[in-house]
Amino acid sequence: MSELQYFNYKGYGEWAAENTGYAQAVRVGDVLHLSGQGGWKMDSGTPEFVFPIEKQIEQAFENVEAALKAAGGKGWSQVFRVTTYFTVDITPELNAFVARCFKRWMPDHQPLWTLLGVRQLGEKDMHVEVEVQAYSPLASSSAN
Repeated sequence: MSELQYFNYKGYGEWAAENTGYAQAVRVGDVLHLSGQGGWKMDSGTPEFVFPIEKQIEQAFENVEAALKAAGGKGWSQVFRVTTYFTVDITPELNAFVARCFKRWMPDHQPLWTLLGVRQLGEKDMHVEVEVQAYSPLASSSAN
């Protein structure tokens, strides 16, 4: 699919492209689709995770922001759909923490949200993954 534009941020994004063969984001028209972002240190050249789980969630949200911007988007303000995956028990406290992250990163709107509990994610120490879609219109042509 050579007509699509793929993007990676520096550090882990470049490592993932080189070592695992996937991109952090792809633009399909006016929509950015992101690969699931984990709670890894974005500037690391290898998968290096932060702890505890709340820190992984916060880091995953920061990684989403970086991936959106690397793909030419404005960030969380354009996100309309979120899917979160957790390997830990989904408790009311976990839901409340994610809700606070939503309010912090998207204070002006509420996205669609799917929350899933899974047995395992891509790396041993990975306990959260956040996948988003964002509406990011391409610059309109000045020829009218």
